[in-house]
Amino acid sequence: MAVQYNEDKKIFRLDTKKSTYLMGLTPEGYLGHIYYGDRLYKATENYMLRMEEPPYTPSVNKREKSSFLDSFPMEYPTGGIGDYRESCLNVRNEAGQMGCEIHYVSHEIYNGKKALKGLPASFGTEEEVQTLDILCEDEILRLQVVLSYSVFEKENVITRSVKLINKGDQKLKIEKIYSACLDMDNENFEMLTLHGSWARERHIQQGPLRYGKQMVSSTKGESSHQEHPFVALVTPGTTQQQGKVYGMHFVYSGNFIGQAELNQFDSVRTVMGINKEEFSWILKAGEEFQAPEVVMTYSHEGLGEMTRSYHDFYRNHMIRSKYLHKKRPILINNWEATYFDFNTDKLLDIAREAKSCGIEMLVMDDGWFGVRNSDNCSLGDWKVNTDKIIGGLKYLVDEVNKIGLEFGIWFEPEMISPNSDLYRAHPEWAIQIPGREATQSRQQYVLDLSRPEVLDYVYESVASILRSANIVYVKWDMNRQLSDLGSTYLGAEEQQELFHRYVLGVYALQERLVTEFPDLLLENCSGGGARFDPGMLYYSPQIWCSDDTDAIERLMIQEGTSMIYPLSTMGAHVSDCPNHTVGRVTPFETRGHVALAGTFGYELDVTKIPEEDRKMIPEQTKMYHKYHELVREGDYYRIASYRENHLYDCWAIAAKDKREVLVTYVHVFSTPNAHSRRIFLQGFDPEAVYVLEGTEEKYTGEMLMKCGFLVKGFWGDFKSKLYHFVKVTE
Repeated sequence: MAVQYNEDKKIFRLDTKKSTYLMGLTPEGYLGHIYYGDRLYKATENYMLRMEEPPYTPSVNKREKSSFLDSFPMEYPTGGIGDYRESCLNVRNEAGQMGCEIHYVSHEIYNGKKALKGLPASFGTEEEVQTLDILCEDEILRLQVVLSYSVFEKENVITRSVKLINKGDQKLKIEKIYSACLDMDNENFEMLTLHGSWARERHIQQGPLRYGKQMVSSTKGESSHQEHPFVALVTPGTTQQQGKVYGMHFVYSGNFIGQAELNQFDSVRTVMGINKEEFSWILKAGEEFQAPEVVMTYSHEGLGEMTRSYHDFYRNHMIRSKYLHKKRPILINNWEATYFDFNTDKLLDIAREAKSCGIEMLVMDDGWFGVRNSDNCSLGDWKVNTDKIIGGLKYLVDEVNKIGLEFGIWFEPEMISPNSDLYRAHPEWAIQIPGREATQSRQQYVLDLSRPEVLDYVYESVASILRSANIVYVKWDMNRQLSDLGSTYLGAEEQQELFHRYVLGVYALQERLVTEFPDLLLENCSGGGARFDPGMLYYSPQIWCSDDTDAIERLMIQEGTSMIYPLSTMGAHVSDCPNHTVGRVTPFETRGHVALAGTFGYELDVTKIPEEDRKMIPEQTKMYHKYHELVREGDYYRIASYRENHLYDCWAIAAKDKREVLVTYVHVFSTPNAHSRRIFLQGFDPEAVYVLEGTEEKYTGEMLMKCGFLVKGFWGDFKSKLYHFVKVTE
């Protein structure tokens, strides 16, 4: 049993393959956190709740109830009653007073997992997951709070979510609702997060906790380029292979907060959920509110084990697409090849040359609709520009298909240009504060997805195009953040619901899309990687990782991303040089090796690149066909980080049965007068013998992991090499 309840000791126990999570009840019905860590195998106790220490529980010492609340390790803390640390739930009654106190009522343990209405969430069969629902209640507000814990034993993951049910007759205002709290004694924890900006997303950042609150967050209406809805607490000295790691990852694509608070008693309260800034929700009598899900994992074998737990979990229990375990087509996108300057003939020229090189799909990016010859107009006018797409879209798609390529197309459905027929007809459809000049970004506004008629218009705009031709791939983009938060559709007391309603609208649109077009390969994008989060993976098996395709910058972007996401989810392309973002020139071979650690494709004009580069494309497409299954399904090991050593980068992908291991080594900067570099590999069967493909060299897995492997023969910067080790079967 993954979930157990000890009635005598009032202890809930959740077990994964390698971890145990314990909660306990006080005599008053407070739910407290006891333990999260290495798997326990014996009977458990509740002494870590410290109920026998001052200030004691309220039933013993009601005089110091506030002191108790401000030090007890609450499993789900609420605000306004005397716990002055960060709360997870703030509720205001009709009289305008804020206060909520919940106590245990009952619980239910069942096999399987329920869907979260309107939200992306993990899933599993009755054999794969067991769920605990703990019902708590505030008797004064008559508010029920359901705390859900789903245990995925095999992947060492526990997911958490919260549902509110208003059982009373008064209207309640939810001013804050987080989805998870982890309240533990400090172990000199350091906080690991992912930060960045456009073109340099998800760089790893780590530092010690200080007294007070440290957080990552977004208030941009999306998970953002700048921060990521992920927090890990790690013990000092944690590496890829050793140290304790507590990871929390939010399944949500809008405003979020992930925060760790070190308090006066040296305990750490880590919370995660919807950002409370500019959020509230009116919960009327009889209504429910479902908060999104948090994915937690614990590792006592360093960051590497955390990574592989998240990878397996997202592959097995979050991504629904038919492409999950299927080879993705090698695509070429025309954006960096042509930008807005293209027509039917140009696209067909690219398609013919691409086909001869082994490329399998042409994707037509921005500029095919309205009068869109630059990025200052026509968003919302999703009608084909027949002056550019001569003969119409179906003609173009049919001609590309005749060449032997599949066809994909770009949309930015959530946006509206001030210079568009749609805006001239429906200015009220844009998010806005009436009477205030709206803030533009990229000379565009954002559509109000809280409006049902806007959702219908957006969906039909996309779906009608897909119905008109044989289009098998969509790149769904979102190129600006939300501002001027106002809706001419919502009432005054609902205005602070707009951020969340917007995200729910995005989810509703994409759910309709993948339902009507189940064979569609959907790739999400947001100005690159601004909405790369687990919520979007529920709808699309891959997300454009970053608009920066420079191979060297991608080393840090893809290192941070692959720390928690499978490689198969990361949109990665080979682009032209000098790179359009940073101007760097790197070898075409290196660009291919870095892009192989992702979905693999091309972002260039194949008719204009140097002949030497063009001749390498057939070799690279063969490389992709050879390794795509291993990259998509294998276990990922981070061997070395250019971010840390400033000289080289290395990672490995091992087959689940360890029959083969692919090592990628990127020689970023050369060092004069130096030995060959010794790197300690991972992912091998220590007792097996492996041959290095292309040579007669044989190694035991134990030697490669404990003694190391020598990389040599590099001359010059930005070079790379693949090392494919295959287990000897004789």
